[in-house]
Amino acid sequence: MARNTYENDEILEDKFDAKQLKRLGGYIRPYTGKMLLVLFLMLSSSGLTMFIPKFLQIEMDTYIPNGDIHGIVILTLIAAVIVVYAVVSLRIKVTLTTQVGQDIIHQIREDLFAHLQELPFSYYDDRPHGKIQVRVVNYVNNLSDLLSNGILNTITDLCNLIFILIFMLSMSVKLTLVCMCGLPVLILYIVFLKKKQRYAWQVQSNKQSNLNAYISESINGIRVTQAFVREEENTNIFNRLSMSYRKAWMRAVIYNFAMGPMVDLISTITTAFIYVIGINCIINGGLDGVTTGKLIAFTAYISRFWQPINTIANFYNSVLTAVSYLERIFETIDEPVAVKDAPDAVQMPQIKGDVAFDHVTFSYEDGIPILHDVSFKVQQGETIAIVGPTGAGKTTIVNLLSRFYNVDRGTVKIDGIDISKVTLRSLREQMGVMMQDSFIFSGDIEDNIRYGKLDAT
Repeated sequence: MARNTYENDEILEDKFDAKQLKRLGGYIRPYTGKMLLVLFLMLSSSGLTMFIPKFLQIEMDTYIPNGDIHGIVILTLIAAVIVVYAVVSLRIKVTLTTQVGQDIIHQIREDLFAHLQELPFSYYDDRPHGKIQVRVVNYVNNLSDLLSNGILNTITDLCNLIFILIFMLSMSVKLTLVCMCGLPVLILYIVFLKKKQRYAWQVQSNKQSNLNAYISESINGIRVTQAFVREEENTNIFNRLSMSYRKAWMRAVIYNFAMGPMVDLISTITTAFIYVIGINCIINGGLDGVTTGKLIAFTAYISRFWQPINTIANFYNSVLTAVSYLERIFETIDEPVAVKDAPDAVQMPQIKGDVAFDHVTFSYEDGIPILHDVSFKVQQGETIAIVGPTGAGKTTIVNLLSRFYNVDRGTVKIDGIDISKVTLRSLREQMGVMMQDSFIFSGDIEDNIRYGKLDAT
């Protein structure tokens, strides 16, 4: 019955909408206060540390030539205080962002699981359970780093970049422009990678889902596997799926790690040009106001200039990676609940036991009816047996009576009441169903007996 097997890659029905990121922001909004506190701490500590290279310039150009030991000690003490403040701020930031990130992860996972509890049997008929499980566990976990560190680090580093540019421009406009020459090249490189990287992570998430689905299926069917001596064949299938996942993961990671080396390459080249231009200015008598101390301080700012750009590039990588998982997560949360209470549903009265199927037609898949124009009545107190070959629709009749599925046409009535007009809870809590395949939940026998009625004695 399931159309989606462990070998089928899942295809997204819609292209990714950037509004999904805005939707993710809805989970972050309740923690705005903590986020703003962390942002203040990081911006203040970053702003203060920007003065340290400036202190170095003053010491090189003024205090050391003049032998001003007192001035050197004062600047050193101020720098030490700044470093301590930065360390304390970082500790608070790590603690708060980790807590906030895990709280958000928990909320997303709770919403996802709660929605899965409401989805009808047809949803679970259409896909391996392992592919559902991977969305609740693995995909949500993969958002953790983005939520815990990525967003705040990026905002902080964007502000750092502005601070650094202000300091660099105040020291030398000429050298600053040379440093920024590499940015257009980096932007073109990012645009080139974007589409390939997102597609690579989509493929990786598909292969991970397929592997997880097969592992789940194999564990659930281990008795059948061993009864038919299928261990070797199953191991071969597992190895094939695992190697397919490995290949997809390696390809995605190659695109992920392609950003860092490019940033380092551009940084190295622009730094080399700055050294050449700066030393030439010093040799020519401090042309354009470039001194030894200024050049040393400026090169310190260069490394700081490319650090936030590298962080932003990594965040961009994380966003593209997270997008492939967000698509799957929100696709599941947005899955329509086909079997639900009607807007005007009422409580089911105490059931007496009269059952009637009135011209009922039902199919699991479009165009393949299992029941066609079925009508019958059973009075309360009567005992009947429904017989027929496998696939004739015996279990289907019981499923429709409990309204696990909606009928295509016709009505199912209990005590003369159309069950589609009553609430699911009031209907099902009055019924006892012995499933065709028994399932034992974790716990003891008593826990399983009381599963549907916790106050049973």
